[in-house]
Amino acid sequence: MATAMSVSAVSPAAAAVARPRTLVCVPATARAPREMAAELAAAAALGADVAELRLDLLAGFAPRRDLPIILAEPRPLPALVTYRPKWEGGEYEGDDERRLEALMLAMELGAEYVDIELKAADKFMRLLSGKKPENCKLIVSSHNYENTPSAEELADLVAQIQATGADIVKIATTATEIVDVARMFQILAHCQEKQVPIIGLVMNERGFISRVLCPKYGAYLTFGSLEKGRESAPAQPTAADLINLYNIRQIGPDTKVFGIIGKPVGHSKSPILHNEAFRSVGFNAVYVPFLVDDLAKFLNTYSSPDFAGFSCTIPHKEAAVRCCDEVDPIARDIGAVNTMVRRPDGKLVGYNTDYVGAISAIEDGIRASQQTDPTTSPLAGRLFVVIGAGGAGKALAYGAKEKGARVVIANRTFARAQELGNLIGGPALTLADLENYHPEEGMILANTTAIGMHPNVNETPLSKQALKSYAVVFDAVYTPKETRLLREAAECGATVVSGLEMFIRQAMGQFEHFTGMPVDNENFRAITSSLDNPNTMKPRL
Repeated sequence: MATAMSVSAVSPAAAAVARPRTLVCVPATARAPREMAAELAAAAALGADVAELRLDLLAGFAPRRDLPIILAEPRPLPALVTYRPKWEGGEYEGDDERRLEALMLAMELGAEYVDIELKAADKFMRLLSGKKPENCKLIVSSHNYENTPSAEELADLVAQIQATGADIVKIATTATEIVDVARMFQILAHCQEKQVPIIGLVMNERGFISRVLCPKYGAYLTFGSLEKGRESAPAQPTAADLINLYNIRQIGPDTKVFGIIGKPVGHSKSPILHNEAFRSVGFNAVYVPFLVDDLAKFLNTYSSPDFAGFSCTIPHKEAAVRCCDEVDPIARDIGAVNTMVRRPDGKLVGYNTDYVGAISAIEDGIRASQQTDPTTSPLAGRLFVVIGAGGAGKALAYGAKEKGARVVIANRTFARAQELGNLIGGPALTLADLENYHPEEGMILANTTAIGMHPNVNETPLSKQALKSYAVVFDAVYTPKETRLLREAAECGATVVSGLEMFIRQAMGQFEHFTGMPVDNENFRAITSSLDNPNTMKPRL
């Protein structure tokens, strides 16, 4: 067993030997038997392969009365029966003998899978006395709600579970940081090489990628909820997202991994846009959200060429410059990287597609609403106020200056504003100063901070009164599409430019870096129509 944490030590290609498809399992979490039976049909309609019946969630569950209803033939899907006790993270608090008897009854009634906890496995096997039905696979599971043990400890745990006579090993751990998931990927790949069926998942948002990428390493199944809000474990995606958004049926050992690195990252629309764009050109890749605390540690851990490129968002754009082996000259001048591509030799190259995306969006917004000189940029000579001195702020300030604008930097922390102001040769203000800053009419305002982003939609970086001095207002925030800043600016008569337009344009640049293919502008914009309503994506069964 490899002991290194880096995913470069994992060989997904080794998992290609006689690899079955990773199944999608939907947990049925209803409180009543007939409702739970109906959830099986709903899971089948979504395209799931298996349904997990969580008996511990049923109210007043009586095995001999309720199991025949839930497991009635013909079933729309194979059933995985789980009766999780409180001591293993479930809701059952009664006598363990009764619980094990209920699981044995489920076997007799034809359940295709039964899940038993490692702590109770020996006792359950004694009760079975070798009478397990041939058509039923026994999953022996271990759940760790505190952390993810070392690779050696996980390997020992696999051996312990195998020793019980399990047909399938299940290990669920908890991520304290995203690099923990690399150890689970190692275990999955190792078990696949040894032809040991295994379910290996890492819980909570930092472990999310384990649920999407596990088919790359040969996992037996992964879980997806029936719908948002009905998860059976922390940060569990929906089955619809696994199948339609992440295209999980197509993920295999050769699939390239891309994603957005940020903190927070759950709000990002990038996975919707890039996954559909990859699919539209037949590019074998998946794009996932990476919730990252320490950028350098993340990049060192996921150093395999299979982790082929990353988008970078708040707060990592500046750190990304230091983490790249090579940086495009413009990105270096800006001092921020929003796109990283791993070359075949393993070296990371950094680019910035933010500045072109944002500046061109603002220019086109002005041209569409005001008469301008076609021979020059509509930003030339204008007073251009940038709120924020982070990665996006640097990109906007650089781009506006290149177009001939007179740039002013405003930031909550004056020292940061002054630092960027000195770099681009413009004055610096605090946000408090900005409230009373109106040296001239017709100014341009660009917010590059996260103020007003979901869920803090009632926040705004500048009062409505102060907005009256601006002719054009741009907000890099695109969730929601119309922020409070943009709404109030429009009410004051300003031309407003949504951050969604910047997002689309910078993503086009990223797509070209990621795939090496020219972007189809029309096709890319057609894909973005699904951003406001991801449910419009076609189901992929």
